[in-house]
Amino acid sequence: MIVNREKMSNNKILTTSAQVTSIIFHPLLIPSFGFVLLLNSDFYFALLPWSVKKFMLLTVFLSTCILPALSILILSMSPKFDLNMEKSTDRILPMLLSSFFYYLGYLILEQLPVFPIYNLFMIAAILVQIALIIVSLKWKISAHSAAIGGLIGGVSALSFRLQENPVLILSLLILVAGLVATSRLILLKHNSSQVYAGFMLGFLTIGLIVMFI
Repeated sequence: MIVNREKMSNNKILTTSAQVTSIIFHPLLIPSFGFVLLLNSDFYFALLPWSVKKFMLLTVFLSTCILPALSILILSMSPKFDLNMEKSTDRILPMLLSSFFYYLGYLILEQLPVFPIYNLFMIAAILVQIALIIVSLKWKISAHSAAIGGLIGGVSALSFRLQENPVLILSLLILVAGLVATSRLILLKHNSSQVYAGFMLGFLTIGLIVMFI
């Protein structure tokens, strides 16, 4: 009986940790995390004035997190919408709306006299969303893994492109990717194939775009 209680307690702690990890590193937050890293990294983006950085971060946060989250909240008012999005097709409409808001963010950033690489990241993120929508028509690929995989792919490609070596940032992101993937498996939201496929989709899409365009 004591062993069973300890096992239940351990499982509860593990599940809670996985839930917290999934929330902190939710796909809606990853783009904002990515821009914070870029704007405070050793890349030359750190030279931008604080006023420009603040406006860019606000734009990214609103277009990739707040507005998509509000749209999901509105959709949840309908009894036909499953907020947990257990089926892959449940995520299609939220992702379509997110893609639209991402594009609005891109249009705003495009007006700023800053490095075009930021716009490239936004376009790449939109393409990841579109790819996820297409795959989700038939299969429940992991959006969490795609988001963190895309961030790792983008930073890796940028480091090659600029001949920089952000070892600390990449090490941290790889650790986060492992935590995110493990949390999705613990919560039984995805199987290992869906997690790996999501990571590779994000990594290759954003990585190749940032590297060669």
